[in-house]
Amino acid sequence: MTTVNLPRGRSLHLDTPVIMGILNVTPDSFSDGGCYYQTDSAVIKAQDLLADGATILDIGGESTRPGAPDVSLEDELARVIPAIEAIRAHSDNAVNRSVISIDTSKSEVMRQAILAGADIVNDVRALQEPLALETVAQFPDVAVCLMHMQGQPRTMQTNPQYGDLFADINDFFKQRINACETAGVQRERLILDPGFGFGKSLNHNYELLARFDEFNCFGLPVLAGLSRKSMIGNLLNRETSERLAGSLAGALISAQNGAKIIRVHDVKETADVLAVWQACKKGTHNEN
Repeated sequence: MTTVNLPRGRSLHLDTPVIMGILNVTPDSFSDGGCYYQTDSAVIKAQDLLADGATILDIGGESTRPGAPDVSLEDELARVIPAIEAIRAHSDNAVNRSVISIDTSKSEVMRQAILAGADIVNDVRALQEPLALETVAQFPDVAVCLMHMQGQPRTMQTNPQYGDLFADINDFFKQRINACETAGVQRERLILDPGFGFGKSLNHNYELLARFDEFNCFGLPVLAGLSRKSMIGNLLNRETSERLAGSLAGALISAQNGAKIIRVHDVKETADVLAVWQACKKGTHNEN
């Protein structure tokens, strides 16, 4: 069993894939911007995500879609900290036991979010921003997801190119794992994310999906986040609201190829897909 120990006695058990439910408290997220901008609606959505089968709630206050504008520190804090505090303090026991992830690259947001109750820092810039490493190192029980991104959100989808896609991403992971360990962030706290749609062409994204298992070479949990992304819309010619089937296919393929955390918008449907897949795995095992 793969277990990641977290603050306040919580644990994340990854012997089978778990679902990270997306909760954007932003006005401009590409899929659900503005829907959960108010704290009360965020708490209700958190309860729904957990009831539908999410293990982790990933709370973000800054959109990282291509071309997204920067968000000030003050605005991001005002969006995410009340939501984290409210979700963590809610009287529903299921919410209190939930694992909360903060989706940010700003060190001060990381610090305040952890103090408010976050268990995981999910950083699209892999702790490369000023003081990010030093901040996370001060909280020895907090897990960290390091994502690969070529470029920055404003420009990342402008003709991304690689010498060798997998070698380049794995070299990046090696560098960031080493930087974390040097800063005092222990290896067993780390989760990796190859970053679907973050500086990748359509072909790059599907090559990553087809060979996703190659990222298991580090012996660390790997996260797959492709829910409703343009790699699905561009392939199928589907608008954001029409990408459920493609997202579910991607979730299943990534789980079959070793993803331990599946980051999605559509939690209930993804949970159903994974449950059917797990039932098949158990049935095959029993027959043997």
